[in-house]
Amino acid sequence: MLLLIFVLSTAVQLDLPWWSMAVVAFALGFTLMPSGGAAFGAGFGGAGLSWLVPAAWLAYQNEGLLAHRVAQLLPLGGSAVVLVLVTGVVAGLVGGVAALAGTWLRQAVRPAPQAG
Repeated sequence: MLLLIFVLSTAVQLDLPWWSMAVVAFALGFTLMPSGGAAFGAGFGGAGLSWLVPAAWLAYQNEGLLAHRVAQLLPLGGSAVVLVLVTGVVAGLVGGVAALAGTWLRQAVRPAPQAG
């Protein structure tokens, strides 16, 4: 599921706004995730990687010049590496919460049958 969220999030963000990754994670959480923990983990990893990988690649391509300047504006000590990691964590939290919300909505709409 992590890989599916990563690929679809990356693909939709090419033409749609950044928050479209949350829609992807929510939809996959609603349809495919078996539990809340699995949903959050897959959403966090997939969405986080969908921002971390391009951010790291772009920082590498320009030797961290732009990332360093942006990191100076934030309380990150001018560290391009920390900025790239924070970017991945923020996206991961958005994707994880969206996938978790999708799973919880499915569980609320279609509760699991009670044994016994």
